[in-house]
Amino acid sequence: MPSETIEEYLETIYKLSERGDVRPARIAETLGVSGPTVTATLGRLANAGYVTRPAGGVALTESGLQAALSIVRRHRLAERLLVDVLGMPWEDVHEEACRLEHALSDNVQVALERYLDNPGVCPHGHPIPAADGTVARSEGLPLSGYDPGAEVVIVRIDDEDEELLGYLSSLDLFPGTHVVVADVAPFDGPLTVEVDGVRHALGRGVADKIIVAEPARSRESE
Repeated sequence: MPSETIEEYLETIYKLSERGDVRPARIAETLGVSGPTVTATLGRLANAGYVTRPAGGVALTESGLQAALSIVRRHRLAERLLVDVLGMPWEDVHEEACRLEHALSDNVQVALERYLDNPGVCPHGHPIPAADGTVARSEGLPLSGYDPGAEVVIVRIDDEDEELLGYLSSLDLFPGTHVVVADVAPFDGPLTVEVDGVRHALGRGVADKIIVAEPARSRESE
């Protein structure tokens, strides 16, 4: 089983790869470590067959991807446990889940998943990889891309920053929340959204991280 450090790197590389090319500098910034430390650890990962270094970047091999998905699965199940069972606020669970994820055996993962009634996503809306390594596709576009009058549903939050999540929680903006875009200010100004009849102004940077989708239409409404 990979060490905790290796698992942290694999998880970080996987999450960064979902947003584009992975470079050593991005890994260093995300993990808060020095460039030389990242270079040395990437060497260990490459020797273990977990990554390749195309054109100075970083890419997971098949074995690296499966190892990364395993740790992501454990992390997101741990987050569900902390929120759904222990009642912790969603902005407080990321770091705690980082500690728990390294201790969950395969048997505990299966039991936990069954106890939680097979959740499909973490509290922040990100898909939980299945035991066989498959990952459900997560659709959606940033809220900032919608025009006034649009009615959408929050799918996920693309940032687990505690302050951001705490702020969104205070506005009742969670995955599954229905949102109406009431107004969009010009020149990259804020968006005004309506939730249950209450209006809130959101900066573009915040709206960029709220991923939404149009609600499914019932057959009767078509």
